[in-house]
Amino acid sequence: MGAKKLRVELLRYTPNPQEAVAMGARLCYSAAGIEDLKQGVEAKNQDAFLDRLMELGHLTPIEHASFSFGIEGVSRSLLAQITRHRIASFSVKSQRYVSEASAAKEDGVFGYIIPPRIEALGAEAVKQFAGQMAQIQEWYDGWVEKLGNSGESTSEDARFVLPNAAETKMMVTMNARELLHFFNLRCCNRAQWEIRALALEMLRLVRAVAPAIFRGAGPGCLKGPCPEGRMSCGKVNEVRETFKNL
Repeated sequence: MGAKKLRVELLRYTPNPQEAVAMGARLCYSAAGIEDLKQGVEAKNQDAFLDRLMELGHLTPIEHASFSFGIEGVSRSLLAQITRHRIASFSVKSQRYVSEASAAKEDGVFGYIIPPRIEALGAEAVKQFAGQMAQIQEWYDGWVEKLGNSGESTSEDARFVLPNAAETKMMVTMNARELLHFFNLRCCNRAQWEIRALALEMLRLVRAVAPAIFRGAGPGCLKGPCPEGRMSCGKVNEVRETFKNL
């Protein structure tokens, strides 16, 4: 498998997510019955109403829209970060049930992520990193053999030598409100590079299907002063321009 790159796919989402959110929001302020409300929402474009809703910060209704992503080409280091977001559902490739033994790999090495700063050092640095991953694979295979190569009970202990760089795959589901919170934190230049790249790709995908909900999504500095204070990247204008054209 060797070096892997980020890949994100929007697998499923609430049908007509903006209509679902508009129905929830209008219900709060209308005496109309559900069927009349539904027909009224479906009969016209809801963008202006949703823009106003987002501007007012009335975010409870956007919890009615949820989005599920298939994610691969990310590290176990990223997994430790993204699972800190509590209002989300995760299904993750198991290192206990899925063996990383070289015999199960096309090129004899588990999948891994190379940090961009290491790649930027050039071919020799990448070769050195790849060699280190190959060495870890040898250690892993060695423990698999010593532990009897008996499936789950072997993998659950052999995996302890695998690095943070080891690739994982996951399915993640968040509602729109939690996604806004996720983007607010993880699209920031101060976020770690890997989860920032993931957040940006997730934002591109949901903007395409629910633009009125996610038009203003991104780091905190898009709508006010940088929340990082003295730790700010100092690139507020550049960041705002980037997200305007995302």
